[in-house]
Amino acid sequence: MKYLCLIYFEEAKLATLTDADYQAIAGECLDYTEQLAASGHHLASNALESVRSATTLRVQGGRVSLTDGPFAETKEQLGGFYLIEARDLNEAIQIASKIPPARLGCIEVRPVREPGVRPGVQPLGAAS
Repeated sequence: MKYLCLIYFEEAKLATLTDADYQAIAGECLDYTEQLAASGHHLASNALESVRSATTLRVQGGRVSLTDGPFAETKEQLGGFYLIEARDLNEAIQIASKIPPARLGCIEVRPVREPGVRPGVQPLGAAS
């Protein structure tokens, strides 16, 4: 099953890293990506540009509106992702826990819905 591991961290915290610390974590990311590829778990991954470069697009009533900046202003920003293949959620969590930037913020692990499969969406907080 595919899982998307969304990497969140405070951009301000990232900006305080020394060049050496930043290069070290970037190198760890490359090494971990190679490990995941060798084990057959890696499908895709990438870092994202600063949230300041984001553009939010909305389509309502056939009209497109654009807003500079992210969809929501939050303390932590989406900074990158790993798309992985894992046996189940437990394995996906084990893989995600080793993503180097996890120690700078948090990782959200979400199953990827396959094309043609109707989503089983429940409102947040609803009993399952």
